[in-house]
Amino acid sequence: MSETPPLKDAVTSASRRSALLGAIFLMATSAIGPGFITQTATFTLELGAAFACAIVLSILVDVAVQLNVWRVIGVAGRRAHELAGDVAPGAGWVLAGLVVVGGLVFNIGNVAGSGLGTDALLGLEPKIGGAISAALAAAIFLSHRAGMALDRVVVLLGLLMIVATAAIALTSGPPVGEALTSVVAPAEFDVLAVTTIIGGTVGGYITYAGAHRLLDSGTTGPEAVRDISRSSVVGILVTGLMRVVLFLAILGVIAGGASIDAGNPAASAFEAAAGEVGLRVFGLILWAAALTSVIGASYTSVSFITTSRTSDRTRNLLTVGFIVLTTVIYLLIEQAPVTLLVFAGAFNGMILPIGFGILLWIAWRRRDLLHGYRYPRWLLGIGVLAWLLTLYLAYNSITPITEL
Repeated sequence: MSETPPLKDAVTSASRRSALLGAIFLMATSAIGPGFITQTATFTLELGAAFACAIVLSILVDVAVQLNVWRVIGVAGRRAHELAGDVAPGAGWVLAGLVVVGGLVFNIGNVAGSGLGTDALLGLEPKIGGAISAALAAAIFLSHRAGMALDRVVVLLGLLMIVATAAIALTSGPPVGEALTSVVAPAEFDVLAVTTIIGGTVGGYITYAGAHRLLDSGTTGPEAVRDISRSSVVGILVTGLMRVVLFLAILGVIAGGASIDAGNPAASAFEAAAGEVGLRVFGLILWAAALTSVIGASYTSVSFITTSRTSDRTRNLLTVGFIVLTTVIYLLIEQAPVTLLVFAGAFNGMILPIGFGILLWIAWRRRDLLHGYRYPRWLLGIGVLAWLLTLYLAYNSITPITEL
């Protein structure tokens, strides 16, 4: 009998570590979606090795954002919209509405991306591949141990994407030395590239995906600050690693003088690097990126219409409903409409400074919500600098709305 408590503690600790790892990869894989792959390929084609500087700068900004988001939510032990509601009446509803609307529309694009991935990988008709992929995502949340299934799937697919992309990078033989030099001395610097990829890796629901999953791991409170901070940085570094290897894979093809189709640069580069096999690998990566983004967008969007008191079963069923709704819309319209995607992109641009600004306010003025925790001034300082940049991103994202 005396051995039972230690065994129970060991099981609990293992489950917590699994959920914490799941939080890291949920944030990373939510950022690595079809749009992420297209953006990286397009900017690499346009800027070449000079894009390395933009990647490094974006990673630094992403770390500043996520360090603050994870710490405030993790120390408080509550979801972002719950905290926002305590700061200002109605703020929680506004933030939740923005996240859910943006997540809903972008999830249509994620399902569409999974269909394109299965088409390149297996030759399946995109609508069929999209429907099958959505069914797989829904099955995760219907499983008996949905939380563990979610953690294992996003970790597995995240690692799969990185390894597969790295293999193509090795095949393409990129000029690594030139890329390293361009980090500090780029031949060309594009502000648009920096702002676009920052918005694509910490904008919208992506901002909160890992932090909300963190709450489910039980790693919360002032005493868990070290684990919270380490996890947030690792999540961003995983995302950065994927962007770096994807950048190098495409850069190697460009440096080799191969002709790249500007309409589909990623697929074209992979095919140029490894022929038919390269195209199939691209399909696998695109499918994995889209499927994990479906999971991340659905999970995070539903986390904004539920609270910490909502049962796991109810939350999982709502997540399945969210996946079904976006899949039905995709099957009816066959693809994500451009107008709605532009509109959702503007929403994502506005979510970042609004939600991030509220969390920084809590860090500065609301120690009561942080259980008396004294927030580091240096962390708040870099958070404010990153927030000012998100205002610029928001301004850029509002412009397309006026053109609709």
